[in-house]
Amino acid sequence: MDLSERDKDMLSGNWGRAAKKAMEILIALGRIYGARRLIDVSSVQVSGVSYENLGDAGLEFLEEMSGDGRAAVKATLNPAGMDLTDWPRMGIDEAFAARQLRVIGAFKRMGIQPTCTCTPYLAGNLPAAGEHVAWAESSAVCYANSILGARTNREGGPSALASALTGRTAEYGLHLDEARRPAVTVEVRASLKGPADFGALGFVLGKRIGSRIPLLLGLSEASQDEWKSLCASLATYGGTALFHVPGVTPEDVPEPSERIRLTAGDIEEAYRSMHDGADPDLVAIGCPHCSLEELKLLAALLGGRRVARETWIATARPVKEAAAAQGVVQEIERSGAKVLADTCFVVAPIRGRFRCMATNSAKAVFYAKSKNRFRTVFAPLERLVEIAVGE
Repeated sequence: MDLSERDKDMLSGNWGRAAKKAMEILIALGRIYGARRLIDVSSVQVSGVSYENLGDAGLEFLEEMSGDGRAAVKATLNPAGMDLTDWPRMGIDEAFAARQLRVIGAFKRMGIQPTCTCTPYLAGNLPAAGEHVAWAESSAVCYANSILGARTNREGGPSALASALTGRTAEYGLHLDEARRPAVTVEVRASLKGPADFGALGFVLGKRIGSRIPLLLGLSEASQDEWKSLCASLATYGGTALFHVPGVTPEDVPEPSERIRLTAGDIEEAYRSMHDGADPDLVAIGCPHCSLEELKLLAALLGGRRVARETWIATARPVKEAAAAQGVVQEIERSGAKVLADTCFVVAPIRGRFRCMATNSAKAVFYAKSKNRFRTVFAPLERLVEIAVGE
């Protein structure tokens, strides 16, 4: 690989032990994927934040890197295993909380912003079209590539951290024009409404095309929340890090000759596939994290009613603060629901605490089943509110 003088300087240890280790990680990754050089990135989204996933070994690694490691570019964090200030209300035990706060402390010493959200684009990390970034959260990677037009591979936690400490990444995969071309044209012949429908689309599409890049036709009209739901489910069920939508994705690409048609029947089957429970004891909203608009809609749908089931709503802390300034959080929590920041249902230690989770997130369904062994009820937000209040 061709290395710049700055790269060589970091590799030699002149920037400290952490930067040296980071450069070794990036070079090893680049060689595996045949990269010819490293390139600059403008921002990083770091995963591997929840102590639930890291354990003591991951915590030890982060504390070692925080000795002299310092972020070279804007870097933000994925969700933690708990709300960093309101964790007792989640039922988190003190031993877990203490270790989770040590994880966050290590990242903060490295100058990485403790945003703790899977939607960094709603919390101040918003790259422009064509910018090279190094993001590690699968749904955010898909959103950055497909909706924002930025360029990033689906990084792992260590490689994203390495990019944060060096400002560099290996030039391969979706950083290259030729790797961003679609492989299959998908005609969506179904009327979709709301994030749950778009999540169901991602469920079907991911299972049909795997990790191939699709060109989606028939989806020009969608909200930000619908796009992020599609990004989350498609990345979860198919591993796809990029899709193209004419007039949305800011790239001109050829239309592949292979064509797939998805219909309303496919969407209905997706709903049935993700629904295998009854009488949920947890209603979970906010995977990916809720936007301000979603919180406002939720408050309106609750309409002052009380919830009869444990109801958690996850969002980014800046979004929660903006909603609280408008009285939205207070209105939601008067119902008995909990608006939580910094965390999500995928990485929080909740296995064994609930039996059945109701959600409008196809991604949350996947992890509820595979990680937590919950049964699931998959439904649009309007139906979730009815379930929460016992109707």
